[in-house]
Amino acid sequence: MNISQIKAALPRELMASVVVFLVALPLCMGIAIASGVPPAKGLVTGIIGGLVVGFLAGSPLQVSGPAAGLAVLVFELVRQHGLAMLGPILLLAGALQFIAGRFRLGCWFRVTAPAVVYGMLAGIGVLIVLSQIHVMLDQAPQPSGMSNLLEFPGAVSEALPLLGGGLGWQAGLLGVLTMAVMWGWEKLRPARLRFVPGALLGVSAATLLSLLLPLQVKRVQVPADLTQAIDWLKPADLLAFADPALLVAAVALAFIASAETLLSAAAVDRMHSGVRSDFDRELSAQGIGNMLCGVLGALPMTGVIVRSSANVQAGAQTRMSAILHGAWLLAFVVLLSSVLQRIPVASLAGVLVFTGIKLVDFKAFRGLGRYGRMPMFTYAATALAIVFTDLLTGVLLGFALTLLKLALKAARLKIALVPVGERRLELRLTGAATFLKVPALTKALAKIPPGSEVHVPLNGLSYIDHACLELLEDWGRANQASGSQLIIERRGLKRRTEGRLRTTSGLGAG
Repeated sequence: MNISQIKAALPRELMASVVVFLVALPLCMGIAIASGVPPAKGLVTGIIGGLVVGFLAGSPLQVSGPAAGLAVLVFELVRQHGLAMLGPILLLAGALQFIAGRFRLGCWFRVTAPAVVYGMLAGIGVLIVLSQIHVMLDQAPQPSGMSNLLEFPGAVSEALPLLGGGLGWQAGLLGVLTMAVMWGWEKLRPARLRFVPGALLGVSAATLLSLLLPLQVKRVQVPADLTQAIDWLKPADLLAFADPALLVAAVALAFIASAETLLSAAAVDRMHSGVRSDFDRELSAQGIGNMLCGVLGALPMTGVIVRSSANVQAGAQTRMSAILHGAWLLAFVVLLSSVLQRIPVASLAGVLVFTGIKLVDFKAFRGLGRYGRMPMFTYAATALAIVFTDLLTGVLLGFALTLLKLALKAARLKIALVPVGERRLELRLTGAATFLKVPALTKALAKIPPGSEVHVPLNGLSYIDHACLELLEDWGRANQASGSQLIIERRGLKRRTEGRLRTTSGLGAG
């Protein structure tokens, strides 16, 4: 892009960047709170996502920053290992992403079954709702989804003066107000103002109301100097990698962040007709961004669909918009941090509850029904496992169910014993003859009368393994004394079994 093109595009990109900034500002802080870390760390991640990853990204219109999809995982990591260990975990996760991008492995992160991805997002959405309802009442969330659910009645009683509680109901009303404004704006907003984000309006309304009344609620704590939010990675922290649990956490974080980023990039590509995404370059850029976040002790980042779709809808056509949105975040935090300190925490929790509800996509669940019951079961099992156990267990269960489906489908074999003449039979096999089908094949061979000439055409097979070949071989050898013959057919050629079984096909034994 030459200078004249940049000048022509600048007004449009500036407008789009402001829209993205307004969407990103409350989300960066809200996701940080949901992750159990100070809000300023989410803002640091958003700034890096704009200024650094926006410049390097392989998906020019995708916007990167802290993601709700990682909030549950980060919350658990901070709870188990402490905030100081988030930096080393994130540094290693970013390095894995960068290496994967350099080795052009980006496409492999996109082979994740949609049922697992949708189920993962649904489970995360439920966990976000269960935890942030407590935050909406100005209380601390519990460490697990079940604990948040079981403790909810107690949290309500503590928030109501009539039940001997405190003033948490005031915060709860601000959270509900924020959600109501977001929902109403989504349904009723005028076409001219479609670029104005509902989250910003909801947070603004709740903040103004809390100041006018005034209400005794918790407010966002953002340092006047952004450098106070930076916890530099210390060389001694790297010794923590001697703990295998941290290595597993880094691998899990890298995989989930990469999958979410590249699925988001693919979705963004469907929204516009401009330059397509380079998934390997995008993966490397995300790795660099996450390594920087690890060094600075910030939150992990991914490419995020909410901010990216706002970027496209606002008319962005180049990476300038994503970069500039990072500059607006930095300028706002540096120059107007006092404004952020007036925002009620409950209002940001309301934004996250609204976002979490939308992550539970029942439309996607019903759409999976077109492909059978198994994808729907995988979706539900993944989501429930995440809610009742943890994120990694749920995702692994989803992968296991997907592999089980593939194994069962690959092992599907139709066996038919068809008479084709006097004392002549055809053993017709269609599908994949694997060791799983040895019992069924044994039953079919047992039905063959003595003295038969059995033809086994292999044209209908996509694969035959050593177990099935050896079974046919054993049958042919054992029944030669009774006058039976076994003939393997492939592409019009025939070969009798005499002693050892030989086939005329190119199908090998695995």
